[in-house]
Amino acid sequence: MNDRIVQLVYEQDQPQRLDKFLVEQIPEFSRSRLQSLIKGGRVTVNGVIASKSGQTLDRDSHILVEIPPTQPSELVAENIELDIIFENNDLLVVNKPAGMVVHPSAGHQSGTLVHAALAHAEDIEGVGGVQRPGVVHRLDKDTSGLILLAKNDATHQWLQDQFASRQVEKVYLALVDGAPPTSRGRVEAAIGRDPNNRKKMAVVPPAKGRSAVSEYSTVRKYPAHTFLEVHPITGRTHQIRVHLAFLKCPVVGDRVYGRRQVSLPLKRQFLHASQLHIHLLGDEALSEFEAPLPEDLSNTLEVLDSSISA
Repeated sequence: MNDRIVQLVYEQDQPQRLDKFLVEQIPEFSRSRLQSLIKGGRVTVNGVIASKSGQTLDRDSHILVEIPPTQPSELVAENIELDIIFENNDLLVVNKPAGMVVHPSAGHQSGTLVHAALAHAEDIEGVGGVQRPGVVHRLDKDTSGLILLAKNDATHQWLQDQFASRQVEKVYLALVDGAPPTSRGRVEAAIGRDPNNRKKMAVVPPAKGRSAVSEYSTVRKYPAHTFLEVHPITGRTHQIRVHLAFLKCPVVGDRVYGRRQVSLPLKRQFLHASQLHIHLLGDEALSEFEAPLPEDLSNTLEVLDSSISA
């Protein structure tokens, strides 16, 4: 198959970013996919290869986009049962179990959420990228709860834009060792690679990381633990775990950022993505999705509750 050629003319008086203009003109592709075409030298402006995605377009600029044929994915669909909370023609809302990796990576070439999604909705192949089809955001392997998967590029871009503009409300439930300094609060602390261990994240000076904001409130207090509701305003890698450890109240069972000796009989970290509030494509009303605490976490709370009432 030959490349598809798209020729465009920018006719607005006000300057605009190249990638933003392309998203408007080629809505079936996500911004990340169009940015990769720009980076790959497949977009020219007035006969010159575009230098960057943020390049400014002036009136009467002539843009040519070379779109290569879709490369077949090497991912193989796997018939893995999914706990689907909601589904329509545009997306899946899945309650991911702890222990499942979201997408293929080193050491995880099978059994991921993506492999399962491909078996359930084969049209998801190639959406937003060949290796991570449909993925809009992620959850850690040992974090359970709600995650979105886009079924087409238009929805992928729609959801990505909502996450980028912080319009998505995410609610997590976490049981921590000890207690935060106040019953409710807000953490504003940049997160970056731990300078002493590149496999971990850490709170770092603003110049060396990315801004990160989390809000929390206390749901229930126990003698040695606190049950929290956490709202991550930003979406940095391991953000909630790092911020709670920064407050000296790490997530129970978190062997990376918390105590080496787990304080309760849990085989994973007590962190669950319980709610997602988001606008679906074409809907003005806010959609709210919820996933209950899985059995291992609810049982842990029952043990703590019974120890108090005994």
